[in-house]
Amino acid sequence: MIRDDLAAAVRASLAALGVEPPSEIVLERPRVAEHGDWSTNVALATAKAAGRNPRELANELATQLRTAQIPHVEAVDVAGPGFVNFRLRDTWLHEVLRDVVAGGTEGYAKPDIGHGEKVMVEFVSANPTGPLHVGNGWFASYGDALARLFERTGHSVFREYYVNDTGGQVRRFGASVLARKHGQPVPADGYPGQYVADLGARYDGPDDVTEAGRWGAEHVLDDIKATLERINIGFDEWYSQASIEESGAVAEAIDELRAKGLIFDREGATWLRTEDFGDPRKERVLIKSNGDVTYLGGDVAYHRNKFFVRGYDRVIDVWGADHQAQVPSLIAAMEALGVPRGQLEVKIGQMVSLASGRMSKRLGNTVDLSELIDDIGPDATRLLTLLSSVDSAPTIDLDVIREQSRENPVYYVQYAHARIASINRVAAERGVERRPLATTDLSLLVHERELDLLRTLFELPDVMVAALEERAPHKVTTWVRELADRFHGFYHDCYVMGEGVSDELTQARLWLVEAVRIGLAIGLDVLGVHAPDAM
Repeated sequence: MIRDDLAAAVRASLAALGVEPPSEIVLERPRVAEHGDWSTNVALATAKAAGRNPRELANELATQLRTAQIPHVEAVDVAGPGFVNFRLRDTWLHEVLRDVVAGGTEGYAKPDIGHGEKVMVEFVSANPTGPLHVGNGWFASYGDALARLFERTGHSVFREYYVNDTGGQVRRFGASVLARKHGQPVPADGYPGQYVADLGARYDGPDDVTEAGRWGAEHVLDDIKATLERINIGFDEWYSQASIEESGAVAEAIDELRAKGLIFDREGATWLRTEDFGDPRKERVLIKSNGDVTYLGGDVAYHRNKFFVRGYDRVIDVWGADHQAQVPSLIAAMEALGVPRGQLEVKIGQMVSLASGRMSKRLGNTVDLSELIDDIGPDATRLLTLLSSVDSAPTIDLDVIREQSRENPVYYVQYAHARIASINRVAAERGVERRPLATTDLSLLVHERELDLLRTLFELPDVMVAALEERAPHKVTTWVRELADRFHGFYHDCYVMGEGVSDELTQARLWLVEAVRIGLAIGLDVLGVHAPDAM
């Protein structure tokens, strides 16, 4: 692509001037259009080592580049203390269109930077003691979109939900189910809500809190699965915490840590010493004095299983803000077991609040995620959760989302794809066939609306890489919204066919529309949102 051509020309020109090129030639798009299409600070970066004045080196470099006959380059200028700016002909953007069409939805913006690295993304993992609500289900789409980003960039990805189906919370849940079964008040530390009453009315097993709790958890888990399926989320594995504890994996992990001198016993409990691995807590309980395994104890054994039993190269956990304090301890424990720092990542989702909305009838104290889906639809729910960074604490306004207008980002983006399908239907009705791209005169695409679309399409591969490296799917959302906005502007100002539009221009614009369709389809697929043909 054009950036590679420019970088190669800069490298060769520096060598011709007797200057050692840096390992990477940095080329960026200037923020100010008057500065050209691309800019490099390479003269500033290399001048000192070369014993040269940056501005003078930049001028010599520009002179050398002007004679290099770089494809699409119209002019090379020098600005400021030594920036070299390139001005390009529109033909470079026409090459972008060809690249998009050649790659298609399966090949464009699909950089292989993972090279098959085995990645597990564990997300949601809400306790199966109640239906998903907006709080614990908000970042489900984030985890799934992150997995999709890893898949698109050449990684081997596995999605997992860790089912907390053991311990004190399951016994409390079982006690709540039994209480409602017998028409008694739920214990003070139990689980209220109509769903518990419904479970109590159906439960016909023994009056054992553990058995009743696990029975209830299985039914709640079915509800959670159904809710997540509605927003296009599935898992490769629903991994049982009970299976970890019952398999002896916790004891194995503790024995391994004890052999490293990191386990000690105090007051009947088993403790992990983590101070040597950067944990501010310095020591944490793994097994309580009553024999219950703590969340950290189970997580240490569970993550040991991920890395050393199942052999994942990288593990990413998506947790709620209420688990943030446990992150340093878990990372310290994994480092103690031999996992290199950085191979385990924990992304923390912040609290979410509603500017408007109703309380859940089932839960009684928050908004049920399934009710939100009923209210605004699956696609709106998904995209809504991917508008901002996982690090932010968003406030959402359901009244705006319900509006089918430009203020509704979901409708606005999907409407762009539907408009493209409409253009293709009208073309078919009029007997207008899109001829081969090789025979199409793309030089006719000179309107600023057309060129803006192509500039945006060019950015998609970089957006994919940045979104992956920063673990930020919302960057794809931002890009998709920008492409949709620019397409709606094009749709308004540039007729694809009809009176006043030549046959040659119609053909060029039909291919431009197809390239935009490909870009929208790629972006929406990464976000897990449907690309509709009609609305």
